[in-house]
Amino acid sequence: MGFDFDTVVGLFAHSFSLWYVIIPAIIVGIIAGAIPGFAAHNTIIILLPLTLAFDVEVALTFMVALYCASHLGGGLPAILVNIPGTGGAAATTLDGYQMTKKGLAVRALAVSFVASVLGGLISAIVTLFALPALSQVGYYVHSVEMVVIMLFGLALIASIAAKDMLKGLIAGVLGLLLGAMGADHIYATPRGTFGVLELFDGIPLVPALIGLFAVSEALVMLEEKSIVQSGDAKVGKVTWSETFSEIFGAFRHWWNITWTAILGLVIGVLPGAGASIAAFVAYQQTQFFSKHPEKFGTGIPEGVAAPESANNGVTTGTLVPLLAIGVPGGSTAAVMMIVLQFHGVPFGPRLFVEQPQLAYGVIVSMAASYVLMLFTIFPMVKYMSRITVISTLYLAPLISAFTLVGAFVPRGFLFDIGIAIAFGVLGYVARKTGYHVAAILIGVILGPLIEKSFLLAMRISGNDPMVMFSSTIGNILWIMLVLTLVLPYVFKWRRERKAQAEDERLAQMGN
Repeated sequence: MGFDFDTVVGLFAHSFSLWYVIIPAIIVGIIAGAIPGFAAHNTIIILLPLTLAFDVEVALTFMVALYCASHLGGGLPAILVNIPGTGGAAATTLDGYQMTKKGLAVRALAVSFVASVLGGLISAIVTLFALPALSQVGYYVHSVEMVVIMLFGLALIASIAAKDMLKGLIAGVLGLLLGAMGADHIYATPRGTFGVLELFDGIPLVPALIGLFAVSEALVMLEEKSIVQSGDAKVGKVTWSETFSEIFGAFRHWWNITWTAILGLVIGVLPGAGASIAAFVAYQQTQFFSKHPEKFGTGIPEGVAAPESANNGVTTGTLVPLLAIGVPGGSTAAVMMIVLQFHGVPFGPRLFVEQPQLAYGVIVSMAASYVLMLFTIFPMVKYMSRITVISTLYLAPLISAFTLVGAFVPRGFLFDIGIAIAFGVLGYVARKTGYHVAAILIGVILGPLIEKSFLLAMRISGNDPMVMFSSTIGNILWIMLVLTLVLPYVFKWRRERKAQAEDERLAQMGN
Protein backbone atom coordinates (compact mmCIF):
# COMPACT_ATOMS: atom_id res chain seq x y z
CA MET A 1 0.00 0.00 0.00
CA GLY A 2 1.44 3.36 -0.98
CA PHE A 3 1.31 5.64 2.03
CA ASP A 4 0.33 9.02 0.61
CA PHE A 5 -2.19 11.80 1.18
CA ASP A 6 -5.03 9.99 -0.60
CA THR A 7 -4.40 6.89 1.49
CA VAL A 8 -4.54 8.89 4.74
CA VAL A 9 -7.78 10.58 3.68
CA GLY A 10 -9.26 7.21 2.82
CA LEU A 11 -8.27 5.75 6.19
CA PHE A 12 -9.80 8.70 8.05
CA ALA A 13 -13.03 8.43 6.04
CA HIS A 14 -13.24 4.74 6.82
CA SER A 15 -12.55 5.32 10.54
CA PHE A 16 -15.27 7.97 10.80
CA SER A 17 -17.70 5.55 9.14
CA LEU A 18 -17.30 3.42 12.29
CA TRP A 19 -18.71 6.20 14.50
CA TYR A 20 -21.40 3.84 15.79
CA VAL A 21 -18.59 1.76 17.35
CA ILE A 22 -16.37 4.65 18.49
CA ILE A 23 -18.98 6.71 20.36
CA PRO A 24 -20.22 3.86 22.65
CA ALA A 25 -16.56 2.96 23.30
CA ILE A 26 -15.83 6.58 24.27
CA ILE A 27 -18.70 6.62 26.76
CA VAL A 28 -17.66 3.29 28.31
CA GLY A 29 -14.01 4.41 28.41
CA ILE A 30 -14.78 7.69 30.18
CA ILE A 31 -16.80 5.86 32.85
CA ALA A 32 -14.07 3.21 33.27
CA GLY A 33 -11.35 5.85 33.50
CA ALA A 34 -13.25 7.96 36.01
CA ILE A 35 -13.67 5.06 38.47
CA PRO A 36 -10.38 4.18 40.21
CA GLY A 37 -9.56 0.53 39.64
CA PHE A 38 -11.61 0.13 36.46
CA ALA A 39 -8.78 0.79 34.03
CA ALA A 40 -8.95 0.34 30.26
CA HIS A 41 -7.34 -3.11 30.21
CA ASN A 42 -9.71 -4.40 32.92
CA THR A 43 -12.72 -3.12 30.99
CA ILE A 44 -11.48 -4.56 27.70
CA ILE A 45 -10.86 -7.93 29.36
CA ILE A 46 -14.46 -7.92 30.63
CA LEU A 47 -15.64 -7.12 27.10
CA LEU A 48 -13.18 -9.53 25.44
CA PRO A 49 -15.84 -12.04 24.30
CA LEU A 50 -17.63 -9.16 22.57
CA THR A 51 -14.49 -7.93 20.79
CA LEU A 52 -13.57 -11.46 19.69
CA ALA A 53 -16.99 -11.76 18.03
CA PHE A 54 -16.38 -8.61 15.96
CA ASP A 55 -14.40 -8.32 12.77
CA VAL A 56 -10.75 -7.61 13.69
CA GLU A 57 -10.90 -4.05 12.31
CA VAL A 58 -14.06 -3.18 14.25
CA ALA A 59 -12.69 -4.83 17.40
CA LEU A 60 -9.44 -2.84 17.30
CA THR A 61 -11.34 0.39 16.64
CA PHE A 62 -13.56 -0.27 19.66
CA MET A 63 -10.60 -1.06 21.90
CA VAL A 64 -8.45 1.93 20.92
CA ALA A 65 -11.42 4.32 21.33
CA LEU A 66 -12.12 2.90 24.79
CA TYR A 67 -8.42 3.10 25.66
CA CYS A 68 -8.13 6.75 24.63
CA ALA A 69 -11.32 7.75 26.44
CA SER A 70 -10.22 6.04 29.66
CA HIS A 71 -7.12 8.24 29.82
CA LEU A 72 -9.29 11.31 29.40
CA GLY A 73 -11.81 10.07 31.96
CA GLY A 74 -9.14 9.61 34.63
CA GLY A 75 -8.72 13.38 34.90
CA LEU A 76 -12.37 14.08 35.73
CA PRO A 77 -12.43 12.92 39.38
CA ALA A 78 -8.85 14.20 39.78
CA ILE A 79 -10.11 17.71 39.09
CA LEU A 80 -13.52 17.57 40.74
CA VAL A 81 -12.89 15.58 43.93
CA ASN A 82 -9.07 15.19 44.09
CA ILE A 83 -9.21 11.50 43.19
CA PRO A 84 -7.24 10.39 40.10
CA GLY A 85 -9.14 7.78 38.15
CA THR A 86 -5.86 6.40 36.79
CA GLY A 87 -2.22 6.63 37.85
CA GLY A 88 -1.56 8.97 34.93
CA ALA A 89 -4.02 11.50 36.35
CA ALA A 90 -2.30 11.72 39.75
CA ALA A 91 -0.28 14.76 38.65
CA THR A 92 -3.50 16.47 37.51
CA THR A 93 -4.70 16.71 41.11
CA LEU A 94 -1.85 19.08 42.02
CA ASP A 95 -3.45 22.03 40.21
CA GLY A 96 -6.79 20.71 38.96
CA TYR A 97 -8.35 20.29 42.40
CA GLN A 98 -6.95 23.61 43.59
CA MET A 99 -8.78 25.28 40.68
CA THR A 100 -11.98 23.50 41.69
CA LYS A 101 -11.67 24.73 45.29
CA LYS A 102 -11.39 28.26 43.90
CA GLY A 103 -14.65 27.81 42.00
CA LEU A 104 -12.88 27.33 38.65
CA ALA A 105 -13.98 23.76 37.98
CA VAL A 106 -15.38 24.64 34.55
CA ARG A 107 -12.07 26.19 33.50
CA ALA A 108 -10.09 23.23 34.84
CA LEU A 109 -12.34 20.74 33.02
CA ALA A 110 -12.13 22.75 29.81
CA VAL A 111 -8.34 22.82 29.95
CA SER A 112 -8.26 19.09 30.76
CA PHE A 113 -10.51 18.18 27.83
CA VAL A 114 -8.71 20.41 25.33
CA ALA A 115 -5.30 19.15 26.46
CA SER A 116 -6.45 15.52 26.35
CA VAL A 117 -8.04 15.76 22.91
CA LEU A 118 -5.27 17.85 21.33
CA GLY A 119 -2.52 15.83 23.03
CA GLY A 120 -3.96 12.54 21.83
CA LEU A 121 -4.65 13.90 18.34
CA ILE A 122 -1.15 15.37 17.95
CA SER A 123 0.55 12.18 19.14
CA ALA A 124 -1.57 10.05 16.77
CA ILE A 125 -0.75 12.25 13.76
CA VAL A 126 2.97 12.34 14.62
CA THR A 127 2.95 8.55 15.01
CA LEU A 128 1.20 8.10 11.69
CA PHE A 129 4.04 9.75 9.80
CA ALA A 130 6.96 8.89 12.10
CA LEU A 131 6.15 5.27 12.97
CA PRO A 132 9.39 3.79 11.52
CA ALA A 133 11.54 6.25 13.50
CA LEU A 134 9.53 5.87 16.71
CA SER A 135 9.79 2.10 16.53
CA GLN A 136 13.57 2.44 16.86
CA VAL A 137 13.44 4.46 20.11
CA GLY A 138 13.28 1.33 22.23
CA TYR A 139 16.57 0.10 20.76
CA TYR A 140 18.46 3.18 21.97
CA VAL A 141 16.91 3.51 25.42
CA HIS A 142 18.03 0.84 27.87
CA SER A 143 17.99 0.39 31.64
CA VAL A 144 20.52 3.20 32.23
CA GLU A 145 18.45 5.74 30.32
CA MET A 146 15.27 4.49 31.99
CA VAL A 147 16.76 5.20 35.42
CA VAL A 148 17.45 8.82 34.50
CA ILE A 149 14.05 9.28 32.84
CA MET A 150 12.31 8.04 35.98
CA LEU A 151 14.50 10.33 38.09
CA PHE A 152 12.94 13.23 36.17
CA GLY A 153 9.57 12.15 37.56
CA LEU A 154 11.06 11.60 41.00
CA ALA A 155 12.48 15.14 40.83
CA LEU A 156 8.91 16.37 41.15
CA ILE A 157 9.24 15.51 44.85
CA ALA A 158 11.91 18.21 45.05
CA SER A 159 9.48 20.69 43.48
CA ILE A 160 6.80 19.74 45.98
CA ALA A 161 9.35 19.90 48.80
CA ALA A 162 10.34 23.44 47.82
CA LYS A 163 7.44 24.78 49.92
CA ASP A 164 8.57 22.81 52.97
CA MET A 165 11.83 20.98 52.25
CA LEU A 166 11.89 18.73 55.32
CA LYS A 167 8.26 17.57 55.09
CA GLY A 168 8.44 17.15 51.31
CA LEU A 169 11.53 14.97 51.48
CA ILE A 170 10.15 12.93 54.39
CA ALA A 171 6.97 12.23 52.38
CA GLY A 172 9.00 11.25 49.31
CA VAL A 173 11.33 8.95 51.26
CA LEU A 174 8.34 7.33 52.97
CA GLY A 175 6.85 6.63 49.54
CA LEU A 176 10.12 5.08 48.36
CA LEU A 177 10.29 2.88 51.46
CA LEU A 178 6.71 1.71 50.96
CA GLY A 179 7.46 1.05 47.29
CA ALA A 180 10.41 -1.16 48.30
CA MET A 181 8.09 -3.63 50.06
CA GLY A 182 7.70 -7.05 48.46
CA ALA A 183 10.12 -9.51 46.86
CA ASP A 184 13.31 -7.95 45.51
CA HIS A 185 13.91 -8.02 41.75
CA ILE A 186 17.02 -10.23 41.78
CA TYR A 187 16.68 -13.00 44.37
CA ALA A 188 12.93 -12.64 45.14
CA THR A 189 13.72 -12.21 48.84
CA PRO A 190 10.69 -10.79 50.74
CA ARG A 191 11.21 -7.32 52.20
CA GLY A 192 8.86 -5.74 54.70
CA THR A 193 6.02 -8.16 53.97
CA PHE A 194 5.65 -9.31 57.61
CA GLY A 195 4.85 -12.76 56.25
CA VAL A 196 1.73 -11.51 54.47
CA LEU A 197 1.44 -13.34 51.14
CA GLU A 198 -0.58 -10.55 49.47
CA LEU A 199 2.39 -8.18 49.88
CA PHE A 200 4.96 -10.39 48.13
CA ASP A 201 4.28 -8.56 44.84
CA GLY A 202 4.77 -5.24 46.59
CA ILE A 203 2.27 -2.54 47.46
CA PRO A 204 -0.52 -2.70 44.85
CA LEU A 205 -0.75 0.66 43.10
CA VAL A 206 -4.52 1.01 42.79
CA PRO A 207 -5.37 0.48 46.50
CA ALA A 208 -2.52 2.79 47.48
CA LEU A 209 -3.73 5.48 45.07
CA ILE A 210 -7.32 5.10 46.26
CA GLY A 211 -6.32 5.28 49.90
CA LEU A 212 -3.96 8.27 49.61
CA PHE A 213 -6.36 10.33 47.51
CA ALA A 214 -9.95 9.01 47.68
CA VAL A 215 -10.32 7.76 51.26
CA SER A 216 -8.23 10.56 52.79
CA GLU A 217 -10.06 13.18 50.71
CA ALA A 218 -13.43 11.78 51.84
CA LEU A 219 -12.32 12.17 55.47
CA VAL A 220 -11.18 15.74 54.82
CA MET A 221 -14.45 16.52 53.00
CA LEU A 222 -16.47 15.73 56.11
CA GLU A 223 -14.87 18.74 57.79
CA GLU A 224 -16.25 21.13 55.14
CA LYS A 225 -19.77 21.81 53.93
CA SER A 226 -18.74 22.11 50.29
CA ILE A 227 -15.72 21.45 48.08
CA VAL A 228 -15.69 25.00 46.72
CA GLN A 229 -14.17 27.43 49.17
CA SER A 230 -14.84 30.59 47.17
CA GLY A 231 -18.02 32.13 48.47
CA ASP A 232 -18.81 34.08 45.33
CA ALA A 233 -18.15 31.21 42.92
CA LYS A 234 -20.85 30.74 40.28
CA VAL A 235 -20.62 26.97 40.31
CA GLY A 236 -23.81 25.42 38.97
CA LYS A 237 -24.91 28.70 37.36
CA VAL A 238 -22.47 28.73 34.46
CA THR A 239 -24.05 29.64 31.12
CA TRP A 240 -23.32 27.98 27.79
CA SER A 241 -21.55 31.09 26.52
CA GLU A 242 -19.25 31.06 29.55
CA THR A 243 -18.63 27.34 29.10
CA PHE A 244 -17.59 27.69 25.45
CA SER A 245 -15.57 30.76 26.32
CA GLU A 246 -13.54 28.64 28.76
CA ILE A 247 -13.15 25.90 26.14
CA PHE A 248 -11.87 28.29 23.47
CA GLY A 249 -9.66 29.99 26.06
CA ALA A 250 -7.99 26.66 26.83
CA PHE A 251 -6.53 26.63 23.31
CA ARG A 252 -4.15 29.39 24.43
CA HIS A 253 -2.00 26.66 25.94
CA TRP A 254 -1.49 24.98 22.54
CA TRP A 255 2.31 25.10 22.66
CA ASN A 256 2.50 23.56 26.14
CA ILE A 257 0.05 20.88 25.00
CA THR A 258 2.00 20.15 21.82
CA TRP A 259 5.43 19.52 23.31
CA THR A 260 4.14 17.60 26.34
CA ALA A 261 2.08 15.38 24.00
CA ILE A 262 5.22 14.52 22.04
CA LEU A 263 7.06 13.93 25.34
CA GLY A 264 4.27 11.55 26.39
CA LEU A 265 4.44 9.80 23.01
CA VAL A 266 8.19 9.14 23.32
CA ILE A 267 7.88 7.93 26.92
CA GLY A 268 4.96 5.73 25.91
CA VAL A 269 7.15 3.98 23.33
CA LEU A 270 9.69 3.02 26.01
CA PRO A 271 9.22 -0.45 27.49
CA GLY A 272 8.33 -0.35 31.17
CA ALA A 273 7.36 3.31 31.15
CA GLY A 274 3.78 4.54 31.11
CA ALA A 275 1.26 7.29 31.73
CA SER A 276 2.28 7.90 35.35
CA ILE A 277 5.92 8.59 34.45
CA ALA A 278 4.92 10.71 31.45
CA ALA A 279 2.51 12.84 33.48
CA PHE A 280 4.95 13.46 36.33
CA VAL A 281 7.84 14.26 33.95
CA ALA A 282 5.65 16.60 31.88
CA TYR A 283 4.46 18.44 35.00
CA GLN A 284 8.00 18.76 36.35
CA GLN A 285 9.41 20.00 33.03
CA THR A 286 6.56 22.46 32.50
CA GLN A 287 7.20 23.89 35.93
CA PHE A 288 10.90 24.17 35.13
CA PHE A 289 10.32 26.11 31.89
CA SER A 290 7.54 28.26 33.33
CA LYS A 291 8.03 31.98 33.95
CA HIS A 292 6.19 31.61 37.25
CA PRO A 293 7.11 28.17 38.70
CA GLU A 294 6.12 29.24 42.20
CA LYS A 295 2.44 29.26 41.15
CA PHE A 296 2.37 25.55 40.34
CA GLY A 297 0.38 23.66 42.91
CA THR A 298 -1.82 26.68 43.66
CA GLY A 299 -4.28 26.06 40.83
CA ILE A 300 -3.12 27.24 37.40
CA PRO A 301 -4.21 25.92 33.97
CA GLU A 302 -0.66 25.01 32.89
CA GLY A 303 -0.49 22.51 35.74
CA VAL A 304 -3.56 20.76 34.32
CA ALA A 305 -2.70 20.96 30.62
CA ALA A 306 0.78 19.40 30.86
CA PRO A 307 0.00 16.10 32.64
CA GLU A 308 -3.28 15.60 30.76
CA SER A 309 -1.62 16.14 27.37
CA ALA A 310 1.27 13.79 28.20
CA ASN A 311 -1.13 11.26 29.70
CA ASN A 312 -3.04 11.05 26.42
CA GLY A 313 0.11 11.25 24.32
CA VAL A 314 1.14 7.94 25.87
CA THR A 315 -1.87 6.12 24.38
CA THR A 316 -0.43 6.03 20.87
CA GLY A 317 3.11 5.41 22.09
CA THR A 318 2.21 2.17 23.87
CA LEU A 319 0.87 0.72 20.59
CA VAL A 320 4.03 1.50 18.59
CA PRO A 321 6.07 -1.50 19.91
CA LEU A 322 3.10 -3.81 19.27
CA LEU A 323 2.63 -2.64 15.69
CA ALA A 324 6.30 -2.24 14.77
CA ILE A 325 8.04 -5.18 16.49
CA GLY A 326 5.20 -7.31 17.87
CA VAL A 327 5.89 -6.57 21.55
CA PRO A 328 3.06 -5.01 23.61
CA GLY A 329 4.03 -1.70 25.21
CA GLY A 330 1.49 -1.95 28.03
CA SER A 331 -1.29 -4.03 29.56
CA THR A 332 -3.94 -2.67 27.18
CA ALA A 333 -1.71 -3.38 24.16
CA ALA A 334 -1.25 -6.93 25.50
CA VAL A 335 -5.04 -7.45 25.44
CA MET A 336 -5.15 -6.11 21.88
CA MET A 337 -2.43 -8.63 21.03
CA ILE A 338 -4.79 -11.41 22.11
CA VAL A 339 -7.45 -10.16 19.69
CA LEU A 340 -4.92 -9.99 16.84
CA GLN A 341 -3.74 -13.53 17.61
CA PHE A 342 -7.33 -14.81 17.68
CA HIS A 343 -7.93 -13.43 14.17
CA GLY A 344 -4.60 -14.72 12.85
CA VAL A 345 -3.12 -11.28 12.24
CA PRO A 346 0.72 -11.23 11.94
CA PHE A 347 2.84 -9.05 14.25
CA GLY A 348 5.69 -6.66 13.65
CA PRO A 349 7.06 -5.83 10.20
CA ARG A 350 4.94 -8.57 8.56
CA LEU A 351 1.83 -6.65 9.59
CA PHE A 352 2.88 -3.63 7.50
CA VAL A 353 3.68 -5.85 4.51
CA GLU A 354 0.65 -8.14 4.58
CA GLN A 355 -2.06 -5.88 6.11
CA PRO A 356 -0.84 -2.24 6.02
CA GLN A 357 -4.44 -1.00 5.92
CA LEU A 358 -4.99 -2.51 9.37
CA ALA A 359 -1.61 -1.39 10.78
CA TYR A 360 -2.02 2.27 9.90
CA GLY A 361 -5.77 2.07 10.43
CA VAL A 362 -5.26 1.51 14.18
CA ILE A 363 -3.41 4.84 14.51
CA VAL A 364 -5.96 6.63 12.33
CA SER A 365 -8.76 5.19 14.49
CA MET A 366 -7.13 6.76 17.55
CA ALA A 367 -7.05 10.15 15.80
CA ALA A 368 -10.67 9.75 14.73
CA SER A 369 -11.64 8.83 18.30
CA TYR A 370 -10.13 12.04 19.66
CA VAL A 371 -11.93 14.09 16.99
CA LEU A 372 -15.28 12.53 17.92
CA MET A 373 -14.55 13.25 21.59
CA LEU A 374 -14.88 16.93 20.71
CA PHE A 375 -18.60 16.41 20.22
CA THR A 376 -19.21 13.95 23.04
CA ILE A 377 -17.13 15.53 25.82
CA PHE A 378 -17.21 19.31 25.57
CA PRO A 379 -20.99 19.65 26.16
CA MET A 380 -20.49 17.79 29.45
CA VAL A 381 -18.19 20.48 30.89
CA LYS A 382 -21.11 22.62 32.01
CA TYR A 383 -22.84 19.82 33.91
CA MET A 384 -19.89 17.93 35.36
CA SER A 385 -18.79 20.96 37.37
CA ARG A 386 -22.08 20.82 39.31
CA ILE A 387 -20.77 17.85 41.27
CA THR A 388 -18.86 20.35 43.39
CA VAL A 389 -22.05 21.90 44.80
CA ILE A 390 -23.23 18.58 46.29
CA SER A 391 -22.97 18.55 50.05
CA THR A 392 -19.93 16.69 51.32
CA LEU A 393 -22.20 14.80 53.74
CA TYR A 394 -23.51 12.89 50.71
CA LEU A 395 -20.42 13.07 48.50
CA ALA A 396 -17.90 11.61 50.97
CA PRO A 397 -19.78 8.30 51.61
CA LEU A 398 -20.44 7.86 47.88
CA ILE A 399 -16.76 8.39 47.05
CA SER A 400 -15.67 5.95 49.75
CA ALA A 401 -18.09 3.23 48.60
CA PHE A 402 -17.25 3.43 44.89
CA THR A 403 -13.51 3.71 45.34
CA LEU A 404 -13.21 0.87 47.86
CA VAL A 405 -14.91 -1.38 45.31
CA GLY A 406 -12.34 -0.11 42.82
CA ALA A 407 -9.57 -1.16 45.21
CA PHE A 408 -10.93 -4.71 45.20
CA VAL A 409 -11.34 -5.09 41.43
CA PRO A 410 -7.74 -5.35 40.04
CA ARG A 411 -6.61 -8.38 42.10
CA GLY A 412 -9.84 -9.54 43.70
CA PHE A 413 -8.39 -9.57 47.24
CA LEU A 414 -10.36 -8.26 50.21
CA PHE A 415 -6.94 -7.53 51.67
CA ASP A 416 -6.59 -4.71 49.11
CA ILE A 417 -9.57 -2.91 50.65
CA GLY A 418 -7.68 -2.99 53.95
CA ILE A 419 -4.62 -1.53 52.19
CA ALA A 420 -6.77 1.28 50.78
CA ILE A 421 -8.17 2.07 54.24
CA ALA A 422 -4.68 2.00 55.79
CA PHE A 423 -3.33 4.34 53.12
CA GLY A 424 -6.44 6.48 53.61
CA VAL A 425 -5.60 6.99 57.27
CA LEU A 426 -1.97 7.68 56.32
CA GLY A 427 -3.10 10.21 53.72
CA TYR A 428 -5.46 11.92 56.15
CA VAL A 429 -2.74 12.27 58.78
CA ALA A 430 -0.35 13.56 56.11
CA ARG A 431 -2.84 16.19 54.93
CA LYS A 432 -3.60 17.40 58.46
CA THR A 433 0.09 17.68 59.35
CA GLY A 434 1.22 19.42 56.16
CA TYR A 435 2.78 16.51 54.27
CA HIS A 436 1.95 16.18 50.57
CA VAL A 437 0.28 12.87 49.62
CA ALA A 438 1.40 13.30 45.99
CA ALA A 439 5.04 13.02 47.11
CA ILE A 440 4.23 9.72 48.85
CA LEU A 441 2.47 8.39 45.74
CA ILE A 442 5.36 9.35 43.46
CA GLY A 443 7.70 7.33 45.66
CA VAL A 444 5.35 4.33 45.67
CA ILE A 445 4.98 4.39 41.86
CA LEU A 446 8.49 5.23 40.71
CA GLY A 447 10.57 3.64 43.49
CA PRO A 448 10.16 -0.01 42.37
CA LEU A 449 10.57 0.95 38.69
CA ILE A 450 13.83 2.81 39.32
CA GLU A 451 15.14 -0.03 41.49
CA LYS A 452 14.35 -2.61 38.81
CA SER A 453 16.07 -0.65 36.03
CA PHE A 454 19.06 0.18 38.25
CA LEU A 455 19.61 -3.43 39.34
CA LEU A 456 19.27 -4.61 35.74
CA ALA A 457 21.93 -2.14 34.62
CA MET A 458 24.24 -3.21 37.45
CA ARG A 459 23.81 -6.92 36.67
CA ILE A 460 24.61 -6.36 32.99
CA SER A 461 27.71 -4.30 33.82
CA GLY A 462 29.05 -6.70 36.45
CA ASN A 463 28.20 -4.31 39.31
CA ASP A 464 30.20 -1.44 37.80
CA PRO A 465 28.51 1.81 38.97
CA MET A 466 30.16 3.74 36.12
CA VAL A 467 27.71 2.04 33.76
CA MET A 468 25.27 4.79 34.74
CA PHE A 469 27.51 7.21 32.80
CA SER A 470 28.47 4.92 29.91
CA SER A 471 25.77 6.01 27.47
CA THR A 472 25.78 9.16 25.35
CA ILE A 473 22.01 9.51 25.57
CA GLY A 474 22.16 8.75 29.29
CA ASN A 475 24.83 11.40 29.88
CA ILE A 476 22.77 13.99 28.03
CA LEU A 477 19.80 13.08 30.22
CA TRP A 478 21.99 13.32 33.35
CA ILE A 479 23.03 16.86 32.38
CA MET A 480 19.41 17.84 31.73
CA LEU A 481 18.37 16.37 35.09
CA VAL A 482 21.03 18.32 36.99
CA LEU A 483 20.04 21.51 35.17
CA THR A 484 16.36 21.06 36.00
CA LEU A 485 17.24 20.61 39.68
CA VAL A 486 19.81 23.39 40.00
CA LEU A 487 18.61 26.16 37.67
CA PRO A 488 15.32 26.88 39.52
CA TYR A 489 17.33 27.77 42.63
CA VAL A 490 19.72 29.89 40.54
CA PHE A 491 16.81 31.75 38.97
CA LYS A 492 15.18 32.21 42.37
CA TRP A 493 18.46 33.61 43.79
CA ARG A 494 18.78 36.02 40.88
CA ARG A 495 15.17 37.20 41.29
CA GLU A 496 15.74 37.78 45.00
CA ARG A 497 18.98 39.68 44.30
CA LYS A 498 17.21 41.78 41.69
CA ALA A 499 14.31 42.52 44.03
CA GLN A 500 16.71 43.39 46.84
CA ALA A 501 18.66 45.74 44.56
CA GLU A 502 15.42 47.37 43.46
CA ASP A 503 14.33 47.85 47.09
CA GLU A 504 17.70 49.42 47.91
CA ARG A 505 17.44 51.74 44.91
CA LEU A 506 13.95 52.87 45.93
CA ALA A 507 15.14 53.38 49.52
CA GLN A 508 17.99 55.60 48.31
CA MET A 509 15.62 57.60 46.14
CA GLY A 510 13.34 58.06 49.14
CA ASN A 511 16.21 59.43 51.19
